[in-house]
Amino acid sequence: MILKDLTVEAEGYTAKLQVHLWENSQELHTDSPRPLVLVCPGGGYRMTSDREADAVAFQFTAMGYHTAVLRYSVEPARYPTALLQAAGAVKLFRENAEEWCIDCDKILVAGFSAGGHLACSLGVFWNREIISGYYKCDSSMFRVNGMILGYPVITSGEYAHEGSFKCLLGDRYEELKDEMSLEKQVSENTPPAFLWHTQEDDCVPVENSMLLFAALHRQGIPAEYHIFQKGGHGLGLANELTMGNDGYGVQRECQSWVSLAHEWIESNFVR
Repeated sequence: MILKDLTVEAEGYTAKLQVHLWENSQELHTDSPRPLVLVCPGGGYRMTSDREADAVAFQFTAMGYHTAVLRYSVEPARYPTALLQAAGAVKLFRENAEEWCIDCDKILVAGFSAGGHLACSLGVFWNREIISGYYKCDSSMFRVNGMILGYPVITSGEYAHEGSFKCLLGDRYEELKDEMSLEKQVSENTPPAFLWHTQEDDCVPVENSMLLFAALHRQGIPAEYHIFQKGGHGLGLANELTMGNDGYGVQRECQSWVSLAHEWIESNFVR
């Protein structure tokens, strides 16, 4: 395994990017480029949660994929800082794809809660001038091929997690909140998505994922959506590895999301 501790700069803020690369081996059949999964932890745009970072990335590493964890900038940083950092990370992967043995047709972003909003923002805004103008290069450098979204913040409407949007937008909340309601931004250029949520989530209502899935479906974008009956918000892996100090977060009914996401990646991007 090759570990790289990198940074991504945007608008005067620095994001930490830890990359985990499988190393080619003469003993193993590992000479082909691999998919890469970029993980964006949640935290309401106030923090980036440890419970949705390394432990999640290592699950995808164990599946045979390269992974990376982006500790993007949160408040007082405002939109579009985190989006530019996420786009900069994807640009970095594409620029180093040959050396790092990354398959450029299989770069995925995984996000949870507010990190799901960031991941989906990259999915819907990757070809916008706000990104290409900042980096002064072609939009194709920022495109992700798929999104894995766990209990994501999506809508700024009736079912909004208002705190995330206020941390993201600050004084521009009223000006930009409709634009940041991502179910309204889905287009034919949005990548395929895997979504999961719980019916009992009383922090980010399940309607967030429902609205996004409906928007993807209307555009004919391939999408897979799993609603688990039980479980609150912020479950991570839903097992002991991502359990909080208070014991919260173990929900055995939801643990299958990992294997379901694995099968989704394999069936859509590998096989």
